[in-house]
Amino acid sequence: MYLSKEYKADIFAEFAGSATNTGSTEGQVALFTKRIAHLTEHLKKNRKDFNTQRSLQLLVGKRRSLLAYLHKKDIERYRAVIKALGLRDIIKK
Repeated sequence: MYLSKEYKADIFAEFAGSATNTGSTEGQVALFTKRIAHLTEHLKKNRKDFNTQRSLQLLVGKRRSLLAYLHKKDIERYRAVIKALGLRDIIKK
């Protein structure tokens, strides 16, 4: 599996502050970003895999809603996350 327990723990340790803090918004956004990158590579090879395409769209929507929540609650944490992950600032004011 491309996301092993150890890999997830590393992601959460880096972005959430602790490997066991799996509920933090920053950690979930980072994990979603890694999953989105993996699914994007899969879809480049398998263009007609519509189930994966739908899963990717749902995952992007979840990440966007988490980023909107983070933008609303704490703008500094939001800016730090998008800078660390290399994402664009997509939240409209």
